[in-house]
Amino acid sequence: MNKLTVLLVFSMGLAACGRETYTTWSCIDSAGAKSTMILKKAQMQFQDRSYDYCGSLGPHSYFGLKCPAQIQEASNTFVPDSGKLISNTSEFQCNAL
Repeated sequence: MNKLTVLLVFSMGLAACGRETYTTWSCIDSAGAKSTMILKKAQMQFQDRSYDYCGSLGPHSYFGLKCPAQIQEASNTFVPDSGKLISNTSEFQCNAL
């Protein structure tokens, strides 16, 4: 019985390792238009594009199609704690779903 329990717990642990972690956010711009953003591993999927994670400085996370030498110049800045997203020159308020 103990061997069966250990084997069952171990196999469940291995199955959990294969799951991908992602968070879906609902974002609204100043005009009230809604967009969906997905943070999955080291990528942001937003408005039919996929952006790479460029790094973080303090609470700000930076994403871009290509990461610039100065990460603050990336096309997308996201602050997870407040849900504020700046994409190019547009600002969005996002809430995790």
